[in-house]
Amino acid sequence: MEQSPQSNSYLITEPVGKLLPKFAIPCVVSLIISCLYNIVDQIFVGNGVGYLGNAATGIIFPVTVIGWGGALLFGDGAAAFLSLSQGRGDTKSAGRAIANSLLLSFLSGVVIMLVCYLCGAPILYALGATDATISLTRDYGYIVFAMLPLAMVQLSLASIIRSDGSPKYAMMTMAAGAVLNIIFDPITIFVWGWGIKGAAYATIFGQAVSFVLSVLYLRRSKSFRLRLSDFIPDWKAIKPVIPLGSSSFFTQISIVIVTVVSNKLLVSYGAMSEYGSDIPLAAFVVIMKLFQIVLCIAIGIAAGAQPVIGFNYGAKRYDRVKQTFKYVVLWTFITSAAATILFQMIPHALIRLFGADGDLYTTFAVNCLRVYLSLIIFTCMQKACAIFLQSIGKASAAISLALIRDVVFLLVFSAVFPAYSGVTGIFRAAPAADILAIIITAIVLLRVWKQLGTVQTSAADAQTPTISPSRKGVIVTIAREHGSAGKQIGQAVAEKLGIPCYYMEMTALAAQESGLAREFVSGINANSPSVMRELYLSSEPARLAIIAQEQIIRKIADSGSCVIVGRAAEWVLRDYEDVVRIFIHAPQDYRIKNLMETYGDTEQEGKKSIAHSDAARAAYYTQISGLQWGNAKAYDLSINSSIGVEKTSAAIYQYLKSRG
Repeated sequence: MEQSPQSNSYLITEPVGKLLPKFAIPCVVSLIISCLYNIVDQIFVGNGVGYLGNAATGIIFPVTVIGWGGALLFGDGAAAFLSLSQGRGDTKSAGRAIANSLLLSFLSGVVIMLVCYLCGAPILYALGATDATISLTRDYGYIVFAMLPLAMVQLSLASIIRSDGSPKYAMMTMAAGAVLNIIFDPITIFVWGWGIKGAAYATIFGQAVSFVLSVLYLRRSKSFRLRLSDFIPDWKAIKPVIPLGSSSFFTQISIVIVTVVSNKLLVSYGAMSEYGSDIPLAAFVVIMKLFQIVLCIAIGIAAGAQPVIGFNYGAKRYDRVKQTFKYVVLWTFITSAAATILFQMIPHALIRLFGADGDLYTTFAVNCLRVYLSLIIFTCMQKACAIFLQSIGKASAAISLALIRDVVFLLVFSAVFPAYSGVTGIFRAAPAADILAIIITAIVLLRVWKQLGTVQTSAADAQTPTISPSRKGVIVTIAREHGSAGKQIGQAVAEKLGIPCYYMEMTALAAQESGLAREFVSGINANSPSVMRELYLSSEPARLAIIAQEQIIRKIADSGSCVIVGRAAEWVLRDYEDVVRIFIHAPQDYRIKNLMETYGDTEQEGKKSIAHSDAARAAYYTQISGLQWGNAKAYDLSINSSIGVEKTSAAIYQYLKSRG
């Protein structure tokens, strides 16, 4: 199934006000559905079992989040890999990557399940259980753990199904499970009298139905097919998937760290207060569920805007990038402001929704709710800004901002504040963290905002080259180390053979094909950051540029014999006949000297340029192929160019002639 980037042209023509809801609303709904299982359990458990039951489900929550993290690592990674495969019109390799991702998701669930069963009570105490909650925690957790491997596979499949062009089906599978959970929770807890075990059974029943529906989709998938042989473990198949899903994984792990540390602090300081160990923990669990609902809406709005922002950023339509983000900020502000009003005006009603066990619990929970979520507007804005930065490829800044509020400020303040104000200080840590996080986020965002220019059309953009038809024959791909004169050698070889040579022409043609800006496509390697290159290359604008580039390489190859320099053409054309893959290398001293003569670099500048460019090319090649760049076994000819451009091109010409 081939999806041309040009089909995304509506992203730069349709009014943003109409475009954004199409992407944001399904994303918000999907996120809310995904968190309904735990929230619904909290409501019925709180009313049927009591606040100790809420504390028990909250203790198990970090384990389920670890499972979500693993599922998203492989699921989101496989989904992104499938999108790249669709864009280049080649989904054959996607089947093995998807199958291996599902296999590892399942095995990860098995490992988590076994660790929890084998460690037993000690791990539950480590997560925050007390003598009063250990029995309930065990009753709930041991049932939920049994379904974890299949639940993780289902969550991975949901991401893959969305990427396959069936977001409504993915939403339906999750909604079906959530609805069944809602229906069976009151039946199992109140009618059948199973208590907290009933909530667990209702949860895994809903998850089982979602799993079956997701697996059934594989019989009707649009762009890939899975065979039993695809499930044979293959590191090469899974290697390119992991970087693509790593952002989702680290986000989930940060939630685990915050939750576990907060649980332990609440139990410890609560024991020294009039509330005891369990009331603060139970109240925190309820407050976090309310927080989670609002955050899902905010994240859904920002994440839904990613395709719009990413494509327009790549097209250098910075006016639409800014306009879209303004809508995101407006909708996020309205949503979080409405939530803040509710939290401050009717906290008693919200707390009682999850059950109320006495005045002491209710009073504590209400007061802490008002404090902990008092600046949730800042929290939501900060998360939206981090997602915006990820949308435009600022991966390192996005990850840093995403973690700074929770993993840095919140944990530090949670550890320090209660030393002065007791257990309630843990709840005051959140607004303090929000203030510092939003200040830092605003500084970073303003710098990025100033760098966003306006639409500019250069003379080079107006003069896009065309593909030159050529006779049928050999297609020469040239990969090269920076400074090895690969471009000049490629041009010389093409001249000797009397065929076209494509270098920068590819990026211009890819830009024209996709609607992205020429400079953006051209700089996808050169401008990638020195850290977190994998996350940068998996971002929406970079992904679109990669797809456009690979499609134009195939069009060039389809036009006849030619020389193609760079852009991992040897991998893109791996299924083509008559392709000769050449790798050009040279000693570092020769390359530095070449750069000094060609660009006027100093020796030190030459060394830095070589290190940066080679690392970027390696990251790009690994991202799309999962293989090691520069491995001689991947090429038909590897040649040292230090003998000079003319001699190297002559040697390559003779080699090609000898092949016939």
